[in-house]
Amino acid sequence: MNQTRELRTIQSKVELRSDEETNSNVIEGYALKFDKRSNPLGFGNVFVETLDKRCLDNTDMSNVVATFNHDQSQVLGRSGVNLEMNVDDVGLRFKVTLPDTTLAHDVLENIRSGIINQCSFAFDMPDDDTADTWKRSDIEGVDYERRINNIAHLYDVSVVTTPAYSDTNVSVGARSLEKVKAIRELPLLKKRDELLRELKISEIKEAIQD
Repeated sequence: MNQTRELRTIQSKVELRSDEETNSNVIEGYALKFDKRSNPLGFGNVFVETLDKRCLDNTDMSNVVATFNHDQSQVLGRSGVNLEMNVDDVGLRFKVTLPDTTLAHDVLENIRSGIINQCSFAFDMPDDDTADTWKRSDIEGVDYERRINNIAHLYDVSVVTTPAYSDTNVSVGARSLEKVKAIRELPLLKKRDELLRELKISEIKEAIQD
């Protein structure tokens, strides 16, 4: 069973170019970038995350749609039709040849005017202990650092109006939450072990004295 679907928005400029040969308009940009630390995410337990360069090695990208604001009713493209995706050293780059629809024209005008200038992606991760790693953070105001090692499915790439890495778009699966809980409880477990060890030593000393 896969984990919760997650959304991430990045500050990555959406590029616009006109293809004179086909008289069509094309938008392109990076839906995600590798090894770029996110803004602080989450509620209560604040974390930042990065995407490993190999996180897309085994990702299912066979049925990805390009949308506006992750709205499945506002579709701009589909893989194998008018959406192209390419993984390079930077991240996942996409290109959409926009259809002749009212939505596409509106999005195009908003990009042209600078109102829309960000990209996003929706994904989930395998239910696997190695899918992500967590550790405590030394960054001020941040509790944990998360590294995503493996993405199972990519559902959509999207042009969006939301701020970069909006907290409202953050959700993590149960297995990841268990990892955070384990990290949080580790100092308590160590302290308990130390107390038990001290108690054992004390009992041994008392036995020797008797």
